[in-house]
Amino acid sequence: MIEFENVSFSYKGQEQDGLHGISLKIADGECVLLCGRSGCGKTTVTRLVNGLIPQFYQGELRGRVLVDGQEISALPMYQIAAKVGSVFQNPRTQFFNVDTDSEIAFGIENEARPVKELEKRVDQTTKELHIEKLRNRNIFELSGGEKQKIAFASVYAMNPEIYLLDEPSSNLDMASIQELKEHLRLIKSQGKTILIAEHRLYYLMELADRIVYLEDGKIAGIFTPEEFRRLPETEREHMGLRAADLTGVLTPDSHPAVLPPTLVLCDVTLRYKKRTVLRHIALSAAKGEVIGVVGHNGTGKTTFSRALCGLHRDCEGEFFWEGQPMKNKARLKRSYMVMQDVNYELFAESVEAECSFGIRNPDRKLAETTMEELFSVSEENH
Repeated sequence: MIEFENVSFSYKGQEQDGLHGISLKIADGECVLLCGRSGCGKTTVTRLVNGLIPQFYQGELRGRVLVDGQEISALPMYQIAAKVGSVFQNPRTQFFNVDTDSEIAFGIENEARPVKELEKRVDQTTKELHIEKLRNRNIFELSGGEKQKIAFASVYAMNPEIYLLDEPSSNLDMASIQELKEHLRLIKSQGKTILIAEHRLYYLMELADRIVYLEDGKIAGIFTPEEFRRLPETEREHMGLRAADLTGVLTPDSHPAVLPPTLVLCDVTLRYKKRTVLRHIALSAAKGEVIGVVGHNGTGKTTFSRALCGLHRDCEGEFFWEGQPMKNKARLKRSYMVMQDVNYELFAESVEAECSFGIRNPDRKLAETTMEELFSVSEENH
């Protein structure tokens, strides 16, 4: 059992509590979904259970967090890790190896298990999770969704009693989300306790026993899936939550204006590590047009985006902007890419410095105005 006894926590350097007065009991074998707006405290709750608070993230902790009657903050990390398995939102932060088999085996190795048992568990894990095609792969060559699958497999191989998952579907396509749902169904059938912090809710409605809604670091509501489904759409949207059922989500009919193309791709072929990933791409786009690039994990979406921006060089074909050919350097000057893992593109110590990073003689007034506009939009949405 997991117990929160009137828990409050504030991160070091922050005056306001990240969590305030949390009291919650999670029974063995229960699946609990944590939901709420970004910044409401979901991740902080998971860090209290896996010991990252206070052992890694420092701050002021009041109250107690207990697992099987033992106070987590008093246990050494190796004891916590044997009982609690964590899958982070960014899988790259929990990798310790460069190939997938070694990563799946890493946790078992740290338990000093015999080699035969280690090999057996890796084989069993990849078969039960249906990821045999990801074996013996270079982790740096995996897509974001494939990395997420390996992160889950590395925890599954250790067979913990408690699973903590922080936004586990964030890097996954629809088919992979369905696979994740089946993996969660599997570990629930094994009697494991599951605590999930998530924005996507629809795929968990059949699995969650309770849904805990957090707001400003406090528990603002606890629902059964049935109660949650009955919430009026206006109330759910006011709570900042996504739909619990995708059948009611309708795509409005669009009537795009016919405009002359500005960006044109002709017969573009892309390769990654000498392997052809996309062939003979033809595309035209007009100014102001919004285009979605979709596909399964590992099909080349990121490689295609990088090629558009001039960041990927191993390609053939032609790129045109307003009728003029564009080489890599020209595309780099006209493009900006927001990456899946933002840690690759944040370099400064403050938001203000980040907004001006890389700009010669930055206009401070423009930077301040831009930040005010962004913060205003953020406050309206959150």
